[in-house]
Amino acid sequence: MAERRAIVLIAVIVVAVGAGGVVVFERSQTPSASESTIATGSASVVRTDLATTIQVNGTLGYAGSYLVANQANGTYTALPAPGQVITAGQQVYEVDGRAVVLFYGPRPVWRPLSLGVPDGPDVAQLKHNLVTLGFGTLRIDNHFDAATAADVRRWQAHLGVPVTGIVGMTDMVYASGPIRVDTVSASLGDPARPGTLVNASGTSQVVNLSVPVAQEYLARVGDTVSVVLPDGSTTVSGTITSVSKAAASASTTAQSSNAPPAPAVVNATVVLANPALAASFDQAPVTVSITDQSVHGVLAVPINALVALAGGGYGIYVLAGHTRRLVGVRTGLFSDTMVQVSGTGLAAGMSVQVPAS
Repeated sequence: MAERRAIVLIAVIVVAVGAGGVVVFERSQTPSASESTIATGSASVVRTDLATTIQVNGTLGYAGSYLVANQANGTYTALPAPGQVITAGQQVYEVDGRAVVLFYGPRPVWRPLSLGVPDGPDVAQLKHNLVTLGFGTLRIDNHFDAATAADVRRWQAHLGVPVTGIVGMTDMVYASGPIRVDTVSASLGDPARPGTLVNASGTSQVVNLSVPVAQEYLARVGDTVSVVLPDGSTTVSGTITSVSKAAASASTTAQSSNAPPAPAVVNATVVLANPALAASFDQAPVTVSITDQSVHGVLAVPINALVALAGGGYGIYVLAGHTRRLVGVRTGLFSDTMVQVSGTGLAAGMSVQVPAS
């Protein structure tokens, strides 16, 4: 019998060399057995924004730091509790049954105030608090006059203390706003002596970051970050509001052991866009994502759509009906599961081949 010879159809491969070159692989024939076993799917070329991030450990805390100093002698008869929030006009603590209240202002108490004292900004600070708390309609200035004394008496009557019209140095403490008690250095019944009594913070919850010095350039005031809360499932955005100009030294724990010193860090503060989401956490660890690089309005495909080319670089299979063509692409930013691509003829909405999930 005459030997039959099979006719083999060989696909023509056209290679255009250079960035964005096209490798055409037009196929209308049935795939080989090995190709048929590879499951594939499709995805779209999209126009989007991409970003890469680094993750930094942070701790939820409260902004601000205050030391509340006692100036009275006697016995502590009431003390605040850790975690307690105290606002203007409220009692901070008590000595010999007399309340010491919180007023707002930048200046500490440094002298008694009464009729005849020289004018000063501490008088204006006192007047501002009395007016704010509803004990007078004073003109706020630096002069302590009879009207000021009358409003002080109204305030003293409200507190239930001796009504004298004189403000003593042990009647109040000042802070710039509401305070949250962290620690108290005395117990009920302890002798009251001049000195620091309460360590406190502000009431605005923030995230404190320790950014490695090598990545300090990523932490910029005004930048937006993402914070994963301790429950691991809640993410809230935040803004970097401060970055220390000096690096902190390595931890003393690392220095006192045989372990290598911890890397130096720069401290930064993040204010949360929605603090209520973090209200149930205190001094808890969080993970903060800071943007490293970003691009906007670029074409992108899933990373697993990339095909390594024999001559170097990458391509993607563009699908059209029952055919596909291998298009060389230039890659840009890689972000999570997507990669920025560019190349001749690429457009948003094109279908590309990806491994089946």
